[in-house]
Amino acid sequence: MSLHDLSLTDFETGQILLIDKPLHWSSYQAVNAVKWGIKTKFNIKKIKVGHAGTLDPLATGLLIICTGKFTKKIAELQGQIKTYTGTISLGKTTPSYDLETEFDAHFDTDHISEQQLLSTAELFTGDIQQRPPVFSALKKEGKRLYEYARAGEAVEIPTRQVCVHSFKIAPKTFPAIEFEIVCSKGTYIRSLAHDYGKALESGAHLSSLRRTKIGDFSVNNAIDAASFKDLLEKNVTL
Repeated sequence: MSLHDLSLTDFETGQILLIDKPLHWSSYQAVNAVKWGIKTKFNIKKIKVGHAGTLDPLATGLLIICTGKFTKKIAELQGQIKTYTGTISLGKTTPSYDLETEFDAHFDTDHISEQQLLSTAELFTGDIQQRPPVFSALKKEGKRLYEYARAGEAVEIPTRQVCVHSFKIAPKTFPAIEFEIVCSKGTYIRSLAHDYGKALESGAHLSSLRRTKIGDFSVNNAIDAASFKDLLEKNVTL
C-alpha cells in the first residue's frame, strides 16, 4: 500500500508511520508536519497524531508516528529497544552534553590509548546508573529541567537505571569517536557521552546522533518528514 492509497478512514483507524526526522527539527514539528499533511489532504479540522519517543533537535533519524486509534500503541512502541549511531568528541564538554550549548571546559586527551577507549566502553554496557542531562524535557516539580538550566538554577537530578545492550566504538577516528549503541527506553546518549569522557579522565560531548532502529522498525524504511504532505499526493510505498 502507498501513502497515496490511504483514505481518511485508514488514518483514523490507525497507521504507524516511519519518519526520518531532519536535523534541527523538534519531534513536535515532525508530528505537526504529518498532522498538517493529513488535515490538508482530507480537508479536516482534527485528527489524533503522536510520536513514540522523542528525538532532540540536534539528532536525526527514526521517529515512529502513530495516527488515529493507533496512538494507543505509543506506550508499547516506546518501550522497545533502540539503536543509535553517532559521534562522541573527546576533549571538550558542554552544559547540555551536546552542541546545543557552548564549550565550558577543555581537557587533555594525549593520555588516552586505544585500549582505554575500548575497555572504558565496556564499563557502560549492561545495567548502568545514569543521570539525565539538565538540558532535557524531564519534569521536576512541574517544570522542565531545561527551564531550570536556562534560568541558571541548580537542581538535583536523581540517577536511574538503564540498560545498554551494546556499545561499539571506532577508535581510529580519535578524538572524534564514532559509535553504535543499542539500549533500553530512557537511555540518554548525551549522558553516556559525558560519562564516557569523564571515565577516561578527560571530557566529552555528543557531536552527532542518529537513531537507526526502534525494535524491528528501521530508518531505512522511513520517509522524509518535510516532504510528507507531497508524498501523500504521490504513489510512495510505505
